[in-house]
Amino acid sequence: MAYKKKNKKSKVKVDTVVAHVRSTFNNTMVSITTLEGDVLMQSSAGRLGFKGSRKGTPFAGSQIGNLMLKEVKANHNAKNVEVRKQGPGSGCDSFIRALHTSGLRVTVISDVTPLAHNGPRPPKKRRV
Repeated sequence: MAYKKKNKKSKVKVDTVVAHVRSTFNNTMVSITTLEGDVLMQSSAGRLGFKGSRKGTPFAGSQIGNLMLKEVKANHNAKNVEVRKQGPGSGCDSFIRALHTSGLRVTVISDVTPLAHNGPRPPKKRRV
């Protein structure tokens, strides 16, 4: 059976992208998607070489922002970005600041952290 050569993926040109930022105390993970939800690229602090507790720092978040910005501008020609942040970590704010200072227009910042409405059932009353 002959080897079949795969076609190169075409670069998707979009005007607006969505940055899904999951920022925990231990790490910061970012996925860049289209408005429909198709993932264009993703990265995290661990992928950039940060180890241990340095992955959750604001500096790591800003480094992810700078890296993602270069790739988004070069490969996908995006000008606007919507940010959906999730979690309590400190890397998200510096990520957004890095995007804003580098030239992308941040149109929407929304917090999509899941919150419990009612919680679990309380324990039964104590009998002494």
